Amino acid sequence: MKQLLNALSDGLLSFPITDMDANGNFDSESYTKRLEWFLSKDISSVFVAGGTGEFFSLSKAEYQQILDCSQSVQKGSTPFISSVGRSIPEAIEYAQMAEKAGIDALLLMSPYLTGCPPEGVVEYAKTIMQNTTLPVIYYNRANGILKAEHIKELTESCENLIGLKDGTGNMQDLNDVIKTVGDRLVYIGGVPTAEIISEAYLSIGVNTYSSAVFNFVPELAITYYKALRKGDQKLVSQIIQDFFIPFVRLRGKKAGYAVSLIKEGAKLIGKPAGDVRPPLQMPSKSESELLKELIERGKELSSL
Repeated sequence: MKQLLNALSDGLLSFPITDMDANGNFDSESYTKRLEWFLSKDISSVFVAGGTGEFFSLSKAEYQQILDCSQSVQKGSTPFISSVGRSIPEAIEYAQMAEKAGIDALLLMSPYLTGCPPEGVVEYAKTIMQNTTLPVIYYNRANGILKAEHIKELTESCENLIGLKDGTGNMQDLNDVIKTVGDRLVYIGGVPTAEIISEAYLSIGVNTYSSAVFNFVPELAITYYKALRKGDQKLVSQIIQDFFIPFVRLRGKKAGYAVSLIKEGAKLIGKPAGDVRPPLQMPSKSESELLKELIERGKELSSL
């Protein structure tokens, strides 16, 4: 457990995209190679079947295949975390599948679709966590956002709750949680393109985050994270200004581009993973050209 907590609290985290073939079916061979590529880099933890990995659109059979691929490549100390969520019965079933596959921990996604009161979200999360032996990271986002008092309640009810992944970017509420709950949990930045607010995260004690752009500019993602942790403000500011701000502006052109642009970026560097599944859409040709220019800029920045 100590090794897992250390990996989650210090070091760059990332979510691999999920590989689809030309017919839109899961491609296990390509996905396995992608995981091996991830593990060849300076990465602290790998989150499979995550938000960037289109967990919301995967079938149960595909989820099992992803677990199998993960088990086949996992070596050494790099932990693998897989997502669970949707309905309570599905989440419990997926958690059991992850346990059997040897996954190190779970990322609990917010309830699907419907609006719900925080008390109900607490019961949702509590029921799932109390039906698995695996450590769990709660993803605080979308319609599953909980305040400090509710997070504290979960920590008191569920010993296997080990972390909180912030998907809100609300520094006031996150700081409230950190000051209320303290070091009982590991805190992870989890907004789309988390680098854009990484300085604010770090200022309140959130030492790491999950990097989606690692999928297509891994060297830049690592260079930025190391500069951030060393306090190299000049390099941090330059990379944010020259890469991350333009990327976030491009990401804002259409809903779902937080995932779609990542797949397009992978394609542009020669590591295609197929297209996103509907209702998401791939970027236009002109947007792809803009992303290509950003990737070239990112390569230059990563060598600074």
